Amino acid sequence: MDKGVLVHIDALLAGIPAPLDIPASEVGAAMPDDLVLIVLDDDPTGTQSVAGLPVLTRWESDDLDWALAQGSPAVYVLTNSRSLSEEHAAARNREIVAVAVAAAARAGRRVSFVSRSDSTLRGHFPLETDVLRAAAAEHGGEAPHLTMLVPAFPDSGRITVDAVHYWVVDGEATPVGETPFAADATFGYHSSDLRDWVEEKTGGRVVREEVAALTLRIIRSGTDAVVAFLRALPAGSVVAVDTVEETDMRQVALALHALDREGVTALLRIGPPYLRAHIGQPIAEPITADRIDFANERGGLVVVGSHVPLTTAQLGALMVDRPDTATIELDVRSLIDERRDAHLTAQADAVARAIERGTVIVHTSRELVTGRDGEESLEIARQVSAGLVELVARVLALTPPRFVIAKGGITSSDVASEALEIRRAQVVGPMLPGIVSLWQPQVGPAIGIPYVVFAGNVGTTESLALVVRTLAD
Repeated sequence: MDKGVLVHIDALLAGIPAPLDIPASEVGAAMPDDLVLIVLDDDPTGTQSVAGLPVLTRWESDDLDWALAQGSPAVYVLTNSRSLSEEHAAARNREIVAVAVAAAARAGRRVSFVSRSDSTLRGHFPLETDVLRAAAAEHGGEAPHLTMLVPAFPDSGRITVDAVHYWVVDGEATPVGETPFAADATFGYHSSDLRDWVEEKTGGRVVREEVAALTLRIIRSGTDAVVAFLRALPAGSVVAVDTVEETDMRQVALALHALDREGVTALLRIGPPYLRAHIGQPIAEPITADRIDFANERGGLVVVGSHVPLTTAQLGALMVDRPDTATIELDVRSLIDERRDAHLTAQADAVARAIERGTVIVHTSRELVTGRDGEESLEIARQVSAGLVELVARVLALTPPRFVIAKGGITSSDVASEALEIRRAQVVGPMLPGIVSLWQPQVGPAIGIPYVVFAGNVGTTESLALVVRTLAD
């Protein structure tokens, strides 16, 4: 495809076999009973496609013991590594592996690690998969045979066809390397074909020709075809996985479960929905207001930190939908200079007063302030996120809200772990079909305050307004 030329989804899929009919229950029955997946999630938005699973923002031994005691097939551990430097991201991944391996041994479970990252390819790759492969070998004696790349997120228009990753909007597919996500100040890239992307991100250590393409034509030929394709690959292979439908992921999962029984293991690098397919969990219905427990009747708190264009559009639509809702802005430049403390004090007091009367929207100024390079830009993002965290913590101490919605990956991770001190939570389910996760905190000062994790780059323009309506009306 020529750069800048869109293709309609129907043309993209022309000639490809139809999706298979695979119920989630078939995959669940195939998953080994002794296996638990530890999902190292580089921001908390990865839980948006699952329901009924434990999630941790801390990883002391007793935290992992609690999570494994729930008997779930998977546990999410929030590393927040997308906001960290490479050095700190690597150290955090290694630390979690060591604690999880020990906890699994105490629980009598076999453990496998999953690296959950962004469906638009932003994050520490290949760093995190390299670290997890090495750590798995160190603790288990053998590195995973395959590294599976499954970034697709069909619920949000991210699909992979013939190894090319696309963002689909209104039926038109744009190669992801030509979207705003590829221009990310820290994790930017040029390639849309995952084989080229791997070569680009590994600096040529893994060349395009060494990346296997598990295409829809193979996947939709059935389990035997997928098993045969993957079994024939050399140990250490990286596999780019096509995905357009949920059943494509379920078919891959069935094949990986079959290979696991043969001793052929895989390290998963995935977008949000693949975990759901891999454990055989059906697509959950969106949470309705009658299923949510609230501790008080004050207004809720909507915190918007993400600066991607979709978030800005969603914020605008929310303000139009709720013109009488108090809206308070945090000025980004004031958060990164000497005005920080005074600005936070004034705005936190204003939010606390307004929550007594109703729901409050807090957002950072929409100007995107970047540094001279990726690391400096990341540091600015950390400072801004820390300012939002401090504001939410002050509000929680002054006037606990009815609910909290955090918009953006770094924002939602830091608000959960630092401001609300949610060390352990249960994922209730999605607020919208396949996206936007609702947690119920299990410990800490936020017990009774439903917490909504809302990624910056998912949904439609109206999605944020719809979620606020469910919680506030």
